[in-house]
Amino acid sequence: MAKLEYNLDQIDYQILRIMQDNARTNNADIARELGMAPSAILERVKKLEQKEVILQYNAKINPNALDQKLLSFIFIKAQDIIGEQKVGFMLAEIPEVQEVHDIAGDDGYLIKVRTSDAAGLVDLMRNSLGKIEGIISTRTTIVLETVKEEQKLVIPTKK
Repeated sequence: MAKLEYNLDQIDYQILRIMQDNARTNNADIARELGMAPSAILERVKKLEQKEVILQYNAKINPNALDQKLLSFIFIKAQDIIGEQKVGFMLAEIPEVQEVHDIAGDDGYLIKVRTSDAAGLVDLMRNSLGKIEGIISTRTTIVLETVKEEQKLVIPTKK
């Protein structure tokens, strides 16, 4: 796989900042804010997509509205050898698993999961995690309250 060259300039950063705050901002509004032509913004956004700087567009949905009130992080010790991610790929297939991280240290993976409640978490652990061959052990941390949960990246102001 060829390594992509990003070569972003200050205008790209400004576009990314605006779009990260609200991906529904249209090209005309971005152009007006940056003092550019909408066609130039459209071309830049297309290039940012082609370079895989912009990966996708999402709506942020309140998990409580979907009865996914319990947030948990689970450390998973697996039999995977270094560099192998067989267990990680199986974890990624579980719908309740929002993130899978291959981590350094004693545990092989850290996953973020959302379930409706503790019973849903138990069900997930028994019927999903428990069926994955290669998991040796788990340690679960249940979140009591979320102070900040953000997917936004820090976009440089200067290059």
